[in-house]
Formats: sequence, structure tokens, C-alpha cells
Amino acid sequence: MKEFSPSMRVDLILSDWKAAENPELPEEERERALYGKAWEAYQEGDYGFGLWLWHECDRLTNNLNGNIREVTRILGPGRYFGFSHRRAVAEAVPVDRIYRPRKGDMSTPRTDAFVLPHYQVLCVYLVRAASGDPKAKATLEIALGELEDQRRADPFLRHFETFRDLLQRTTASAATPPAPSGTAPAASSGGEKPSRRTPPRRRD
Repeated sequence: MKEFSPSMRVDLILSDWKAAENPELPEEERERALYGKAWEAYQEGDYGFGLWLWHECDRLTNNLNGNIREVTRILGPGRYFGFSHRRAVAEAVPVDRIYRPRKGDMSTPRTDAFVLPHYQVLCVYLVRAASGDPKAKATLEIALGELEDQRRADPFLRHFETFRDLLQRTTASAATPPAPSGTAPAASSGGEKPSRRTPPRRRD
């Protein structure tokens, strides 16, 4: 399976795991068990599973009308795939291998291509653009021009907008110079602190 990209390989593994589940178990229990296996693989350094965990969190959030507490209850304590994880995974995705089908394109992606939901692709380009990549910035600007028309049709785009807001906050926070000695620090904005988490190693 080495010739498959992490996103494609994970889909194949998850299919096997789903087939092995006990169909008599309640749906929530089966979802929790599947998510738990993927979480363990991600914690071992397989960021391909991180892409799936990211999307699974957002799928449940949409299904539960944005109730994060209920999503966390289903997934298990401490397993919500938050911003720091998303940023680390987005940084690890190679932009040049993302599959972006054009309108009317009937071809299938190469086995080494990353097949991602549209909003995750936007997050990857956003991270690269923030790091100074001019090509990613240009591609992102073109995609954002179509965002307004797509928002109603794609409920996942709001998760991209949340990611963008958090990235802007953490970037602004990191750029703020420290207060002079003896001066009280400014009040916190309440945003999530930048992650110090090392991006998971790739398993291509």
C-alpha cells in the first residue's frame, strides 16, 4: 500500500475496520470505536488518519447542529480534533499532490494523489499562503472568490472560515511583541493559543 497516498490508504483501511465491526452494536458505539482506532493510528504519527479525524469531527458537528459538547461525548473525552491538530496536518499535506478535479473532468486521481474535501484543500492553501508561498496565495484568492456562491451548498465551508479566523488570531498573537518589563500583560482575547505540537511524521 506504499504506492497509495495517505488519504487513499486510510480509506482502504477504514473500509476493512468498518466491515469487521459488530453490526448489532449501537451506531454511536460503532462510531466511537472506529474513531478510536483512527485516533490511535494518528497518535502513532500517521497524519493520513488525521485528515479523516478532522473531517469526521466536522461531519458530526454538522449533524448535531454545532453542538461540540455532544460531539465530544460521542468521540470520547480528549479526542476532539481541534485547531492545533488541524494546522499541523494541513502543514504536512504536499500541495503539489492534491487532487483538484476540474468541471467535467471524468478522469480518476492517481494513486499517489491526496483526495480531500474542498474545505480541507482551502485550509491547506491558507496555511501555505500564511507561510509566504505566492502560488498557494494566488490559488487561494481564486478559490475564495467563489466562496460566497458555494457556502449554502457546502455546509463544511463554515469550518474553513473558523479555521481561517483561528489562524489569523494565532498569527497576530505570535507577531505581538512582549510587554516591557514591569508592565501588566494585555487582556487575553480568548482565542486558542498557537500549537507547539510537532507535525506528525509522514507515512507515504
